[in-house]
Amino acid sequence: MAEPIFVHRNAHAVPQVDAPWPGKVIAGQPQTVTMNGYASADGKKFMGTWQSTPGTWRIDYDSWEYCHFLEGYSIITPEGGEPIHLKAGDVFIVPPGTKGTWEVVETVRKYYVFVL
Repeated sequence: MAEPIFVHRNAHAVPQVDAPWPGKVIAGQPQTVTMNGYASADGKKFMGTWQSTPGTWRIDYDSWEYCHFLEGYSIITPEGGEPIHLKAGDVFIVPPGTKGTWEVVETVRKYYVFVL
């Protein structure tokens, strides 16, 4: 039987401060709050909101992530690639295998969906 439709506003997420991130902080002292509102029964899909103050991470994704920026400004620079400037309203995908840096320039709040 398929899982029922999940509506994020019905989630009873517990804020997790400075939860692990798929990378290592290399600049600044960013503070994060993760509100994971959904996890699939098999533990391979997650959905929620994430917020971070400015800082920079080295990233090395081993999973797929969908993001929808609600506020803020970030720059993702893939290894060997050009910087990608992201702001409130942007919707994007980070595919597995993405390496580089993720810089939060102005405090970011986003919806995310991770698929492992």
